[in-house]
Amino acid sequence: MSGASGNAAWLAKYLAHLTSERNLSGHTVAAYGRDLRQLAVVSGGLEWRAVTDVEIRRYAARLHGNGQNPRSIARKLSAWRGFFDWLSRQTTLPCNPALGVHAPKRSKPLPKALSVDDAVNLVATPSHGARQPSPFDLCNRAMFELLYSSGLRVAELAGLDLHYQKAQGAATASLGWIDFDGHEVTVTGKGEKMRKVPVGKAAMAALAAWVAVRGGPKDGGPALFLSSRGTRISPRVVQLRLKAHAQAVGIPANVHPHMLRHSFASHLLQSSGDLRAVQEMLGHSSITSTQVYTALDFQHLALVYDRSHPRAKIK
Repeated sequence: MSGASGNAAWLAKYLAHLTSERNLSGHTVAAYGRDLRQLAVVSGGLEWRAVTDVEIRRYAARLHGNGQNPRSIARKLSAWRGFFDWLSRQTTLPCNPALGVHAPKRSKPLPKALSVDDAVNLVATPSHGARQPSPFDLCNRAMFELLYSSGLRVAELAGLDLHYQKAQGAATASLGWIDFDGHEVTVTGKGEKMRKVPVGKAAMAALAAWVAVRGGPKDGGPALFLSSRGTRISPRVVQLRLKAHAQAVGIPANVHPHMLRHSFASHLLQSSGDLRAVQEMLGHSSITSTQVYTALDFQHLALVYDRSHPRAKIK
């Protein structure tokens, strides 16, 4: 079998193999058929056994150039790879031409950040309403203010001690603590890398209010933030408390602690434009990790332009 008719015959056999021997669903088999017929079209009727890796790379590049999603290209390559693998067992195929061809890298989605108004509303609005705040409320307020004020990771927040503790015997020294006099927080981030980050006035006030009612942890330890059982709070509990608080104050987003870190970085960059300073405060080892926030900053500027420039307004 050769040419277009031969290709169609091999394709029919392969689809029958997928149905009868591999027991794939009709939907899956139909998707394989579409992907392989597309390959037959872009190859210009070239016989299957004559297709090389050069052609496969060219076809994948053409799909990408036409705006095809990298995920879709990866799926097509997988279908082509499976077909040629089967064909190599049926005929004298030199090699699988799709074996070493990879789809284009998927672009990473931009981190989601709150608007300035939503971020301030989130950390400043009490979820307890008009009633007197409980220690639980004050603990939450201090944690949320600190997350947004200093851009901490949730694990860094949960690991904070009230004050610096020196190592004694088998015990380890504090990995993070609050400097109430210097208005700074020291944390140990990824790669055991320590950094100091300023703490804003609102966060310092919230921390002071929490410390005043904190009491002593049940285990006698130095943990700054405590769970309802009096033990060091876990990152998961912080996540759940923040999500519940966001819903209580009406923030229309699935808010999580890292979103406050993204908001901290984005808003700081919008105001200062100092990428290096933001990198230091986030604890990024590479400036490349921080540069993603320049895209968020540009989005903000684009929105301001669209709202403000007289020639940008849509009438």
